[in-house]
Amino acid sequence: MKVVTNDKLIKRNQKIGNISSLASLGILVLGFVLSFNPDQLTWAFAALLLGFIVSQVGLFFGARFGRSPRPDEHLTAALKGLENRYTLYHYTTPVSHLLVGPSGAWVLLPYSQGGTIRFDEKKQRWQQKGGNLYLKIFAQDSLGRPDLDVKGSLADAQKFLNEKLGQSVQVEVKAALVFTNPKVTIEAAEAPIPTLTAEKLKDFIRKQAKDNAFPNESFLAIQQALPTESVEA
Repeated sequence: MKVVTNDKLIKRNQKIGNISSLASLGILVLGFVLSFNPDQLTWAFAALLLGFIVSQVGLFFGARFGRSPRPDEHLTAALKGLENRYTLYHYTTPVSHLLVGPSGAWVLLPYSQGGTIRFDEKKQRWQQKGGNLYLKIFAQDSLGRPDLDVKGSLADAQKFLNEKLGQSVQVEVKAALVFTNPKVTIEAAEAPIPTLTAEKLKDFIRKQAKDNAFPNESFLAIQQALPTESVEA
């Protein structure tokens, strides 16, 4: 499997996360100091609010680009061993992670949440039971809305490939939710979008290639239209 990564973007976002985290700490300390002066309470509150907002920016970038293994590293490791006809694209298209090969074009959406992941058929939503409550509240580690993530990512990827390929190749982009936490349990067999752990991803992709093989000329056309080399930092 070939891996094409935008290392320049990763490095930039790492810096944004680091700077935001340090800046938020300084702003919060300033707000705390100002709070001791009754005449500066308005400024103290403003500093604390700004510090919190900046800290959330730091957490957002830190969770995705700061700590290793990053989401892209998890996916690369999970798919290691796929044949050379596959190419995995990290941050080089409008979607963060795109796999193209004999199984078709797949948007891969990684999640780091633990606990039990279920799909509620009545609400048509994924839900998380258990997991670390502290991380959910303070570290942006809640599951969120995978249904909206999938909808937006598929639309972006489909539009991008349609523009790149024109009428020469007809491709239906698919999506999979990939949970990278080793302590996660998946109970989502009825979900409309494949929902699986990272350790099962490679076998799933191989099975898709056997059951719904994508024409060689089609995936080769997609790969030729996309970046062929990683972007160095």
